[in-house]
Amino acid sequence: MASIFTKIIKGEIPCYKIAETDDFLAFLDINPNSKGHTLCIPKQEVDKIFDLDEDTYLGLMKFS
Repeated sequence: MASIFTKIIKGEIPCYKIAETDDFLAFLDINPNSKGHTLCIPKQEVDKIFDLDEDTYLGLMKFS
């Protein structure tokens, strides 16, 4: 089953995009902890962030 993040990436759930590349997406949180709270996610679906390969993980950190 697709996660909520996969649905956001596919456009099935709307979001306010801040930035997007072929591999990553940054968007505003719908329940922010503070003004401008932004989520940066990989477009590759994994169960945990540490399941990402090293290059994708480092790319996400640079994108963030």
